[in-house]
Amino acid sequence: MSTTLVIIGLPASGKSTVFNALTRSEAQTGSYSANPDEPNLATVKVPDARLDRLTEMFRPQKRVPADVQYLDVAGIAKGIAEKGMSGALLGHLSQADALVLVARAFDDPNVPHVEGSVDPARDIETLQLELLFSDLAAVEKRLERIENQKQKVVGRERDAMERERALMVRLRQALEAEMPLREILPEIDPEDVKILRGFGFLTAKPLLVLLNLGEDQLGDVASALVTACRERFERPGAGVAALPGQIEMEIGRLEPDDAAAFMSDLGIAESGLDQVIRRSFELLGLMPFFTVGPDECRAWTIRRGTTAVEAAGEIHSDIQRGFIRAEVVGYQDLISAGGLPEARKLGKLRREGKDYVVEDGDVINFLFNV
Repeated sequence: MSTTLVIIGLPASGKSTVFNALTRSEAQTGSYSANPDEPNLATVKVPDARLDRLTEMFRPQKRVPADVQYLDVAGIAKGIAEKGMSGALLGHLSQADALVLVARAFDDPNVPHVEGSVDPARDIETLQLELLFSDLAAVEKRLERIENQKQKVVGRERDAMERERALMVRLRQALEAEMPLREILPEIDPEDVKILRGFGFLTAKPLLVLLNLGEDQLGDVASALVTACRERFERPGAGVAALPGQIEMEIGRLEPDDAAAFMSDLGIAESGLDQVIRRSFELLGLMPFFTVGPDECRAWTIRRGTTAVEAAGEIHSDIQRGFIRAEVVGYQDLISAGGLPEARKLGKLRREGKDYVVEDGDVINFLFNV
């Protein structure tokens, strides 16, 4: 499955620098950064040590990691929702699988802050309100349209419209109470949730708040900032992480050995790319399963709760249609056994049917009719 995360932030938040850090790109930053009509786009291979180990075991001709797309759109200025977001910008945000909200924590006298001072908590609240106001405007517009149309329809069509109206009223109440829609989604009937998907509401999307740190904020300062923001902003479907954007961008330009030495000197144990992707996947409820063999070892991205037959469809619709069964072994069981024949002898390679719920890291071979 294709996953797109859209990076947003106030102007001068360093979000294009963060984009470069995450994607190892060379997008222009500062006043030359992304505009809503021509955003920066890059596809990133998802790091996974399990795929590395499976590649060592099977020595395939190809190693294919999962990937994720990052889209860096123009800065979102305070008050933009009241004026109305451009169609291009709103379209990019609406189609995102999740949003990455970059909040500036670094201080740089050469890059003035649009609000006159650095206050990441204030900026997070500002951007969240802009997303909320945009959703509220969309809900109000939909309610107005329903009121204008409901007198013209009868029967089931009118019943469906009344149901949608009641849903929109509920959304409006939540938004007017400054509650993101993601927080009420678990309480909404699954059939109504399907209706909402077509609207692309911004506050219904998983949100990763990413603090953009300066070099002087690593270590204990970063930990204190993250802890304070997590206490204030972490909710169901919303998480907080931190990244020294400028430093990570510089690391991405170095050769691997030089990058490792630079990270060691600064006390950075793990690349920001790994942390952000992992946290994003957690918020999205995504996980990989693996297919292995002499031709290819590949990671496939699915949502948690996906059944075997649905996972087969991620590979090819023909496999889903002709599904017979899945041969499944857990990653750790396979590594411990030392290979597929050994896992089979130990009884670790199981036969599972269509309704089997795939687990994180399962290694699967699908049997199917052509």
